[in-house]
Parts: sequence; C-alpha cells; structure tokens
Amino acid sequence: MSCKSVITISREFGSGGREIGKAVADRLGIKFYDKELISLAAKESGVNPEVFEHADEHATNSLLYSLSMGVYNMGNGYAPIRDMPVNDQLYILQHKIIKSLASEPCVIVGRCADYILREKTNCINLFIHADIEYRAKRAISIHDVPEHKAESVVRKTDKTRANYYNFYSDKKWGMAENYDLSINSGVITTEQAVELISEYVRIREQTY
Repeated sequence: MSCKSVITISREFGSGGREIGKAVADRLGIKFYDKELISLAAKESGVNPEVFEHADEHATNSLLYSLSMGVYNMGNGYAPIRDMPVNDQLYILQHKIIKSLASEPCVIVGRCADYILREKTNCINLFIHADIEYRAKRAISIHDVPEHKAESVVRKTDKTRANYYNFYSDKKWGMAENYDLSINSGVITTEQAVELISEYVRIREQTY
C-alpha cells in the first residue's frame, strides 16, 4: 500500500514499541526515526551525540529555569538555545527536526512527536503497552537488565518518559484520549500488531 501518513509511537518500556514501529515502517515502505533524531540534532547543533544521548527523553533538571523562560517561548526562538539546559536544547532541536521530517510519510518513536504534530491531519498516534510481567521479561532478555532489577527499571523508565511528556506538553502520557489506537503488545505477536496498524492506517487514509 502507498502510505500518506505520519505515524507516531509512544510506548511503555519493554513493550516492543520500537520493534513494532520499525516493522510498520518496513511494511509501509516509509522512513523510521528513533535514535536517529539524536544524531540529527547533534549534527545540526554541533554538540557531541553522547551528550544528547544522556539527555534524551528526560525532562530538564532546571525546572525553575524552564518555567521562567517558558517552553513554548523557547520553541518560538525567544531564548538563545545555547543558554538552555542540555535537555531543553535537545527538545527544541528535535521539535524542529520532527516538524521537518513530518513533511513526508514516516514513523517517529517517542519524543512528544504526537504532541508536536497535533495539528497535522494525516498524523496517526499510537500507544504500545503491555503488563509489567511481560515487559520485565523483555527487559531481561532483550535489554540485558538483571532479573532482580527488571521490574524497577521498567517502572523507572516509564516514569522518566511520563515526566518528559507531561513536562513538554499539556497532556498526560499514556492517557487513551491522546492516541488514535492503543495496542497491548503482550497478547499479540509483533507481526499481528503490524498487520493491525497497517489496516488501521489504510482505513484512516480513506478519510484524508
């Protein structure tokens, strides 16, 4: 099928959201962006990618600074980006890059992409989730998390992602009303999830 959509994927840690997103992009023949956004932001800013890697999907540590400057004002260029905390620098750069990439069909994982692209009529927002036991097992087998730490790492990572999303948007991470489709990846295979998403995209595109 010829895809006309920009697909954003928000995901709980260990749910396989990235793998599903990549498989969807391959199925639909469109580009896929996840960690690539860090490289693009580093290239544009001249900052070492490793610096941004540590700041990725983390809300700024300088809450009072960001509140005083205003995240939206920073997004409009009212504050010099070099004077911002690294977390905010990365968010502003990724915000700009996501807007640019969304001029063509693609899959974008995380980083408030659904919120950043909220005004695009051809944007489909997905949330991938699963129960804690399933995600803990995947954290152990895929992410090499020690078994005794798996559940705490999963919960901590989810909290970090929620804090990031809630800080940089006016919505709440994981709430159903923010997304077009939510999928429990713990009860279907990756292939089934890809089939489900592809069919949903096909149906949605009939309304564009």
